[in-house]
Amino acid sequence: MSAPAKPMLTVREALDFMLAAARPSKAAEIVATLDANGRVLAEAQASTINVPSNDNTQMDGYAVRAADCASGSASLTVTQRIPAGQVGQFLAPGNAARIFTGAMIPEGADAVVMQEQCEAASANIVTINHVPKAGEWIRRAGEDIVAGSVILAAGTRLRSQELGLAASVGLASLPVYRKLRVAAFFTGDELVMPGEAPGGQLPPGAIYNSNRFLLRGLLENLGCTLTDFGIVPDTLAATRATLRDAAREHDLIITSGGVSVGEEDHIKPAVEAEGRLNLWQIAVKPGKPLAFGEVERAAGSAFFLGLPGNPVSSFITFLLFVRPFILKLQGVAGSVAPRSFAMRADFNWPKADRRNEFLRVRTNEAGGLELFQNQGSGVLTSTVWGDGLVDNPPGRAIAAGDTVRFIPFSELLH
Repeated sequence: MSAPAKPMLTVREALDFMLAAARPSKAAEIVATLDANGRVLAEAQASTINVPSNDNTQMDGYAVRAADCASGSASLTVTQRIPAGQVGQFLAPGNAARIFTGAMIPEGADAVVMQEQCEAASANIVTINHVPKAGEWIRRAGEDIVAGSVILAAGTRLRSQELGLAASVGLASLPVYRKLRVAAFFTGDELVMPGEAPGGQLPPGAIYNSNRFLLRGLLENLGCTLTDFGIVPDTLAATRATLRDAAREHDLIITSGGVSVGEEDHIKPAVEAEGRLNLWQIAVKPGKPLAFGEVERAAGSAFFLGLPGNPVSSFITFLLFVRPFILKLQGVAGSVAPRSFAMRADFNWPKADRRNEFLRVRTNEAGGLELFQNQGSGVLTSTVWGDGLVDNPPGRAIAAGDTVRFIPFSELLH
């Protein structure tokens, strides 16, 4: 009598298991801040300066002494002109300084009046038609950043905002973890590359290898160094040999196809022969046959992730499992979960499934979500039409008007 099948792991259980197993990178290198976009910061960074470094004006206008303008129509003598980057002179009582956005506040001045509230009576006389308060339109030194404060924590994935912040305190280079080395290959004798079909006509039973383009793009978005081993013949020997080659110089091996239990599905036995399979089959739709394990090598092992062959299944399992796992391997600190939003379903999904479903949807002008009608795992057009996924829990039917959990692709594709 055969043993009962083990229950499939939930999406949360599978992801927690994978993230707990991740070994974040420890190797770091110094790169120019200009070249650090998408990298992960290896050490916290502090500022050595105040930002702004001096009190300066937020507006084009006139630097004044607030006490001189109490009448609401004070006439002051313009004694200097201060563009950004120049240092003004002491401002005596009864005087004003023409000043431009970003310029340092001259000693003696305690307010700036925007030019729209001023009237130039002559070349050197201005009428201030406003009663300013002390400090008005002045950015104080250190208002944004105080010298000595940490501006970027270790484990931060650097975006354009972080690079701008680093540059604002004069950091010309940054310590980052080295790029993750990923190997990818694709199984299936039916696979053909675009441009290879004779006369542009696919042979009977052949399909174009869309997953190769899909996964390469996703890995490039994450800043990985990719080695593409291409299409591997559908044999156990070829699959094992490619796994051994890929494990030697890579942190992670990703495959597409061959993870089911058919006679021509060789990934599972190949990984078990070359290492170990820690996780297989998840209660997710699409994408149930997801494999996670390690492939042994001379020193240590490389992680392995086997994705389903159906393109939508491959796409969604990458977003849900591979992306957060890669972010952890890259050294990203804290949560790697995408943000989700409660939104109104403008569709019906009457048949509940025992698995956690991820439905391709898009937002509409009414502020709700529309459903792509064909949710098949091979319908790649749904991923182009849609702009996100509905995370539908097991056993739940959806009626129009229900509130659902929406994960935008913008949270998953970077």
